[in-house]
Amino acid sequence: MQSSENPPLEIVMNGLMRRYQERVPDVNIILDAMVDEGIIPDTGNIENDHIAFRTLGVPHLGIASFEKIFLHYGYQKRDYYYFEGKKLDAYWFSPPEPNYPRIFVSELRVNELSQESQSIIRSYTSEVKSDPVDSLDLNNGEAVDAFLHQPLWRTPTLSDYLTLLEESEYAAWVIYNRYYLNHFTISVHNLPEGYNTVAEFNEFLEKHGIKLNNSGGKIKESPDGGLLQSSTVAQMLEADFANGEKHMISGSYVEFAERRVLPEYAELPADQIQRQHRRDGFEAGNADKIFESTYTTQTGK
Repeated sequence: MQSSENPPLEIVMNGLMRRYQERVPDVNIILDAMVDEGIIPDTGNIENDHIAFRTLGVPHLGIASFEKIFLHYGYQKRDYYYFEGKKLDAYWFSPPEPNYPRIFVSELRVNELSQESQSIIRSYTSEVKSDPVDSLDLNNGEAVDAFLHQPLWRTPTLSDYLTLLEESEYAAWVIYNRYYLNHFTISVHNLPEGYNTVAEFNEFLEKHGIKLNNSGGKIKESPDGGLLQSSTVAQMLEADFANGEKHMISGSYVEFAERRVLPEYAELPADQIQRQHRRDGFEAGNADKIFESTYTTQTGK
């Protein structure tokens, strides 16, 4: 049944964030510390800069399928990004209203993997016989929320997961986690002074024992200096594989973004600065390193 109280997009976002918070202990550690230190009055006072999803480039799935959900809710497809080393394509999507987060969706170029990895991936994804989004009622927020948290294929075996992990940590993450929210992002530029830069916020995080991704440095900065990002290292979760096997795998993580005011708005008083006055979009060089928040080079430290 569709709830009449909230629009479908609100229901979907709330469902994504609820499950993500349950599954990523760092989220509540960070939010509680922010309230305790008086940075924010309550956890509802955070601007979510963007959320991110990972997909596989195979028939009936990938960005072409996934984007139908959010395009339906008024999101607009923006810039394309290519990550050669990781064999990924990605797009970002701008929200229908500024109170919603941007969305970043990436897709693995499965055809560029080894035959062994392709065969493993397709042995699972071939269970999807048609685009699953086409049979969803996108006006039913509860149904879409449920879809984003349900398996699209059987639970992988541990040996398949580990084989994929050796060639593509991204592939291994998606074969197990599917559409689980990969991360959400705190907009630090809207926080009070002393916490409103990534550099200052990183200090706050480390003071509270949060481990940061240091691939390419703890702060990732766009060449134009307008977008600075950092992220936690994904926490390891015990995962249940096929045949009752268990193994510790990377879960999701938290990201932090500082979007600086564009040069043409440099003279605007601080209390008049809105989202449209700041650097928008993403930066491939930054994102390339942020992806590694779930990689063993980071989680194994």
